[in-house]
Amino acid sequence: MLLGKFLGALATLAVALVALWLIVLGAGLLLLGIPPRGVEVARGVAFLAVAIAYGGVWLAASMLFSVIFRSTATSALCALGVWLFFLIVWPLIVPTIVLAFASPDVMSGRASIDETLALIQFQSFLDRLSPNTLFGEAVIGLLNPETRTLGPIIQSQMYGAIMGAPLPFGQSLLLIWPQITGLIAGTIVVFAAAYIIFQREEVRA
Repeated sequence: MLLGKFLGALATLAVALVALWLIVLGAGLLLLGIPPRGVEVARGVAFLAVAIAYGGVWLAASMLFSVIFRSTATSALCALGVWLFFLIVWPLIVPTIVLAFASPDVMSGRASIDETLALIQFQSFLDRLSPNTLFGEAVIGLLNPETRTLGPIIQSQMYGAIMGAPLPFGQSLLLIWPQITGLIAGTIVVFAAAYIIFQREEVRA
């Protein structure tokens, strides 16, 4: 029952996003008069899939709170609070956490390149615990074909690269594949937690 409720709500969300995507695509055709190329349509469809995956995370979170709390208003406020936390508060907390783990050499500017790179990667890891960050990076990688990396740029990544040249669609997908996987994994983990709590409440009842 819980899985059917989740899939039904996700399907409703997907239909709404597809309709909105088609409206925007049609309005663009009418206003610009230039039909999109195949790769542009592919990037748009991939963006739509990422948006559905991002919506699935918060849909699972809202279902988790609806299982925990009996009041609809309480569950809605908790889901909204978590979303606002990851949107506003979490980006402010992450630099503080990173500075707490930073060595004195990093604070004084005498750290080596490896130490600085490790600290930047640690900050990126903490940032990517937020679904908002994963969604934002996936959108940048899809809709900005010139994006070659979503983290710190090192010299080896720029070897043989032509500045300003767009990446092929397949390479952009490979670039954002960890973000897509993270969104899907987050949806599964949150839904699994809601399912376990729901089963325990049913057993107690």
